[in-house]
Amino acid sequence: MGTPGWLSWLTAFTSGRDPRSESWDRVPHWALCSVGSLLLPLWDETHFGKMGSYYINRTFFFDVHPPLGKMLIGLAGYLSGYDGTFLFQKPGDKYEHHNYMGMRGFCAFLGSLLVPFAYLIVLELSKSLPAALLTAALLTFDTGCLTLSQYILLDPILMFFIMAAMLSMVKYNSCANRPFSAPWWFWLSLTGINLAGALGVKFVGLFIILQVGWNTISDLWHLLGDLSLSVVTVGKHLTARILCLIVLPLTLYTATYAVHFRVLNKSGPGDGFFSSAFQARLSGNNLHNASIPEHLAYGSVITVKNLRMAIGYLHSHRHLYPEGIGARQQQVSEPFVLSVLRQHQAVDPLDPSFPVEFVRHGDIIRLEHKETSRNLHSHYHEAPLTRKHYQVTGYGINGTGDSNDFWRIEVVNRRFGNRIRVLRSRIRLIHLVTGCVLGSSGKVLPKWGWEQLEVTCTPYLKETLNSIWNVEDHINPKLPNISLDVLQPSFPEILLESHMVMIRGNNGLKPKDNEFTSKPWHWPINYQGLRFSGINDTDFRVYLLGNPVVWWLNLLSIALYLLLGSIIAVAVQRGARLPAEVEGLSQVLLQGGGQLLLGWMLHYFPFFLMGRILYFHHYFPAMLFSSMLTGILWDTLLRLCAWSLASSSLARGVYVVGLLSLLLGTAYSFYLFHPLAYGMVGPLAQDPRSPMAGLKWLESWDF
Repeated sequence: MGTPGWLSWLTAFTSGRDPRSESWDRVPHWALCSVGSLLLPLWDETHFGKMGSYYINRTFFFDVHPPLGKMLIGLAGYLSGYDGTFLFQKPGDKYEHHNYMGMRGFCAFLGSLLVPFAYLIVLELSKSLPAALLTAALLTFDTGCLTLSQYILLDPILMFFIMAAMLSMVKYNSCANRPFSAPWWFWLSLTGINLAGALGVKFVGLFIILQVGWNTISDLWHLLGDLSLSVVTVGKHLTARILCLIVLPLTLYTATYAVHFRVLNKSGPGDGFFSSAFQARLSGNNLHNASIPEHLAYGSVITVKNLRMAIGYLHSHRHLYPEGIGARQQQVSEPFVLSVLRQHQAVDPLDPSFPVEFVRHGDIIRLEHKETSRNLHSHYHEAPLTRKHYQVTGYGINGTGDSNDFWRIEVVNRRFGNRIRVLRSRIRLIHLVTGCVLGSSGKVLPKWGWEQLEVTCTPYLKETLNSIWNVEDHINPKLPNISLDVLQPSFPEILLESHMVMIRGNNGLKPKDNEFTSKPWHWPINYQGLRFSGINDTDFRVYLLGNPVVWWLNLLSIALYLLLGSIIAVAVQRGARLPAEVEGLSQVLLQGGGQLLLGWMLHYFPFFLMGRILYFHHYFPAMLFSSMLTGILWDTLLRLCAWSLASSSLARGVYVVGLLSLLLGTAYSFYLFHPLAYGMVGPLAQDPRSPMAGLKWLESWDF
């Protein structure tokens, strides 16, 4: 008898041989696809795997999310022997010999813990083992959670900390009758630690912070109304929560950034998103260990950087604006090596016989392009791309132009005094004639402008980063040089700057033309999945889609909960007398279910207010809460149905049959849809020969 296909595949894989050389026609469909998924990066693995490599190589990068998740991915790769050399250029590139399994294994491990966490949360809230088992089954058999947990992504790490924070919270709530005991302190402190973890992975961790915050306020309000407690005791409760739920999380969250900046000390692709002073910290950056004059003086030759644009250096060249684009004068764009001169400069400011004159806040200056000797100039002609903004050009001959060449320099942050300090002073240039402010629109010029960023003069005088600049390079032979090390920002400054950059980055994530986007109303109904890899029938395809039975059951459960909860709440408010068992079930439903409904709402509805591009995977934290609510609701409903029956044997039968039906339905649905998670090859679903034929229940599903 020959070796079974699955065994030959497994033997090859574990012994180090290429399993692709085995007889694939004998290997189960799921095994074949799972190996395919192991051999190449999918979807956002190209981002977060690459960022893990940056940590291993200590190369600075920029991301719109806080650093903890990527740091943990990098640490997992480092500890498992990955050397950080795989390029992660695009989905589908083979990993070949690179040891990436530690990073995937770490994410998969955290994803697998979601099931026991959900089990323990529901068990704590409902005191019902069947409800907890049903919840665990819903998450075990969900193809979406399985798909997200298999790859190098932030989602399983984020969901791990969210669920851990929720579990810690309900555990310390259960210790309310033993305040200040060791378990009470343990769970309260662990809640704070997990809140720091959730926020440290993604800013949406703020939603679980809001939930814990609401629980804490409600708890303290209840304690305040307990007249058996002294004011001192209530003060101790308040202090304990401030320490464990505010001070501890903030300290840990800040510590992750301290480690982040300490590890990433080499110049990399993220430099340009940050200020010149920040870049001076990074080894390999041209500002690192550089020495230049500290304060700007007349006659200085400088480069000027825009604070909003990552590579926004004021720049010019000999090319003129084309016919029909404003005045036909020299183009100005981003990235102008400039000489700083007085409004009417009669003598050479670099003449050694004349004293140094520093440029100060409010001075009227002229900026001369070093290469062409033309002045930075603006007038009432419209900018090439941005309506209602004025054109900026280079004008004049050998520094001689007209009154449109004069600018008033203003220091925005005058903490360094009236003088202009390199790297640190934030300046604005106000055009003297038109009153407009020099800035960058962020728009890219056409080919005639060499695809540089448009520089305009905006008549809107509001202070924005687009119109704020800083001096970077600085040459003046009459001034002594200082080391830029003394100008490096402090840790609080770089912490604040990094958050401002991340917020701007998130706000800049707008959908492009014809780009696939997802709407929040799509998510609960499982309207449309997300393609992780592959398009054609010859490609290896992984498709992120929730188990339809689980997701639609969750949606039905939310509607039923709102209906049933409202009926019970009205009945109780009207003074209806409920039997003891019904009253107990009602308390579980209203209190335990209410916490889970609040969690679902907090993790779902804020996305309707967001202007950034959204994807299907953003719903999964909310899905965890809806699944836990489903477990409690159906356990309660079946218990109420069983209670209403006179026969105890019949009641037990109804309860057991109901639970088994839910479990078997979700398990069978997982059996049908599991290729979406493990991967598919062959014909698409609309082809009768496809293993997914007949399973495209919604036209919007694209697998």
